[in-house]
Amino acid sequence: MPHRFSLLALACLLALLAAAGAGAYPWPVRPFHKQHPIRANFGDPRTIFSLAFFDNGIEGPGEFAFHNGIDISAADGTAVYPVMSGTAHVVSGDELVVDTGLGRSFQYFHIAPLVLDDTQVIAQKTLLGYIRKGYGHVHLSELRDTRVWNPLAKGGMAPYRDRTRPTVSSIDFREYNTLHELDPLGVCGNVSIVSEAFDTPPMKVRGTFALFPVAPALVTWTLRRVGSGGIIAGPTNAADFRGTLPFNPDFWNVYARGTYQNAPRFGIRQFGLMPGRFLYNLTPSGLDTRTLTNGVYQVTVRAADIKGNASSLNQRLTVVNQTGTETGCPRPTTPPRPKP
Repeated sequence: MPHRFSLLALACLLALLAAAGAGAYPWPVRPFHKQHPIRANFGDPRTIFSLAFFDNGIEGPGEFAFHNGIDISAADGTAVYPVMSGTAHVVSGDELVVDTGLGRSFQYFHIAPLVLDDTQVIAQKTLLGYIRKGYGHVHLSELRDTRVWNPLAKGGMAPYRDRTRPTVSSIDFREYNTLHELDPLGVCGNVSIVSEAFDTPPMKVRGTFALFPVAPALVTWTLRRVGSGGIIAGPTNAADFRGTLPFNPDFWNVYARGTYQNAPRFGIRQFGLMPGRFLYNLTPSGLDTRTLTNGVYQVTVRAADIKGNASSLNQRLTVVNQTGTETGCPRPTTPPRPKP
């Protein structure tokens, strides 16, 4: 009997360990082992434009960064707990960090901390603090050694299920490094390819962020010549947020001009009810169409979420470069001078 009991206990222990292996840590709000709505994804654009919207602020300077965590939607005053045990360090009246001592640490933003600096905290037991009034979410960042990491990646927070598919809504061609769009029926010279793509949170978010988009985890693109079936370029990653993030100075190499975050700010005005627009810069160095034979091509853009749900969109373009011109495009015509 004791032998049978020990085998049963061992089987239960192994089952618990296997279940725990599906995700390394629980959610930071109760219930810990139930999925909660997420209103902002890892890698979302964060844009603060210096100039007013109607002063062409979208083309101007500002502060631009990748969202380095996830925003878990919860009511103001919701209690927040550590997802892993460790040492808490109070950074400010809005932020604290829990260092696990195992090469992993977690940042919690938008809470009023209740623990003291350098306190040992226990996962799911120690109350870290409450979500501050007016925020409606807790921001969670995970750092592995010195790099920020997607909390929804494999080995991260669980349970997390997602059956929605991202949307690729457009593919456009621009004069390189400008906002001037080109007719896809007559493309020449060096161009930028820009695609709008977004994802929908798998759980309904309440409040002003309801129905706002979030960033897909992966955006890739391929160029092929129509008729020959051969791939000219790709598949190429335009944005990959499945693990870590690009550095912020690379923001405009990943996102394209015309991008702005949910509830964007232009100058001193915040547009709180305005959903964001996520445009991806597929060709940061441009696509020199003079390296292609004139003809019809097809760009395919695919967007996927962290669980692999994906969708794609195709857009054709006709390359019509002209020989004997510096750019491959027709020389601009000079209008006739008026007669005196």
